[in-house]
Amino acid sequence: MSPATPQYDALTDRFTRIHRFAHLQHMAHWDQQANMPPSGNEARSAALAEMAALLHRLRTDPELGGGLEAAGHESLSDQQRANLREMRRQWEANTALPEALVERRSLATSRCEHAWRTQRPANDWVGFLPNLKEVLAVTRETAQRLADRTGLTPYDALMDQYEPGMTTAKVRQVFGEVRSWLPGLIRRVTEKQAREMVLQPHGPFAIEAQRGLCERVMQLLQFDFSAGRLDVSAHPFSGGVPEDVRLTTRFREDDFLQSLMGTMHETGHGRYEQRLPRQWLGQPVAEARSMALHESQSLSFEMQLGGHPGVARLLSPMLVEAFGDQAAFMPGNLHRLLTRVKPGFIRVDADEVTYPAHVMLRFDIERALVEGEVEAEDIPALWDAAMMELLGIDTRGNFKDGPMQDVHWPEGLFGYFPCYSLGAMYAAQWFAAMRREMPDLDTRLDEGELSPVFDWLDQKIWSQGSRWTTDELALHASGETLNPAHFKAHLESRYL
Repeated sequence: MSPATPQYDALTDRFTRIHRFAHLQHMAHWDQQANMPPSGNEARSAALAEMAALLHRLRTDPELGGGLEAAGHESLSDQQRANLREMRRQWEANTALPEALVERRSLATSRCEHAWRTQRPANDWVGFLPNLKEVLAVTRETAQRLADRTGLTPYDALMDQYEPGMTTAKVRQVFGEVRSWLPGLIRRVTEKQAREMVLQPHGPFAIEAQRGLCERVMQLLQFDFSAGRLDVSAHPFSGGVPEDVRLTTRFREDDFLQSLMGTMHETGHGRYEQRLPRQWLGQPVAEARSMALHESQSLSFEMQLGGHPGVARLLSPMLVEAFGDQAAFMPGNLHRLLTRVKPGFIRVDADEVTYPAHVMLRFDIERALVEGEVEAEDIPALWDAAMMELLGIDTRGNFKDGPMQDVHWPEGLFGYFPCYSLGAMYAAQWFAAMRREMPDLDTRLDEGELSPVFDWLDQKIWSQGSRWTTDELALHASGETLNPAHFKAHLESRYL
């Protein structure tokens, strides 16, 4: 018979209630970005701010603090202790912030994101700036309050919300290593690929055909449509809850690869959410461990699998069915298309070799913004200089393809960007571990068998939720903590 744990049981009831309210919040946010008519934004922003305040009250109820203390003295299983650890981590972060700030932040980000949707296509940096400054102000206040509670720097305190335990010092060390070899690698790969012949597909590519293709690819990747769906938004994202995962993509009639690869990326996020430990749903221990781990799943799908010749063979007949027979859709040519390396403006469209440059650029700028070293008005000049240095691209005056291209800063997601490249490194590390355990993995992928990858990820990552700290999970899964050497080895193997 299990020992009585009344304090812990009361906590799980409270967190289940919070999860259900958050479910509604996620759906309202998804609808705001995917379905809501434009004139509904002020009312929706107010409703979301009200919900943010309500959830904050639930998460900071003084009784929770006492319950966390008392439950720590009860006889708990290892899994329950991990859940209690995650409860306490959330409690510490939430109680650092006053309700008025949480509400202000929700309103500021809703307004900024909604205006960004029309200001970005119009290249309207001047119109965008006042809203961004308001978001930056509430972000700095949030960062400072979290820093006061944790003893971290303001930027580290924000980053800790997405990637627990990660610090600026660690990111700088890792990114510094990448900077030392990335420019040379880009040069060598582009020189090599310049000698290869690649046929370009001929459009236009009908939107409905693209949507059908994306849904077929999601089925190939084993996304569960009984527990999720695909929609359209200004910036692709995944949202919802594990029981109801909402993915979005965006379409252009002249380029089907954007929607295809974006959908593969978001499907990686979606499968992680759908396979989190169902018996613990509603509890913090059932949540994804960190955003770098989340991005390791999206990039495992988009880059590791999407760039594999075996997956190109699977996609080839799907493209022929969607758009008609073209020589460009032959597996060999399609693989070359999917692994082209070319510096460009847009992060979400970037190949996996140049992608880290986009992330390092944003990390440098947003850290300086949060720490008060630069102001929002300084962003374009900093952006232009870094794009020229890292990728040799002139972005002067091109705000829509420059600092306005991502939704993250309008939504106040400062501290998130490092997770993308850390996720790419983890993804390379997972596949290195798979190949050690399954020496025939590439042969099986070449034969169109994807289940070995899904089964490994399910066992090692998805089903674990937040049972372990990030370092512990990496050790259990791959035998070591984050090791960027696998990322470099992967890029050199695939592209050179």
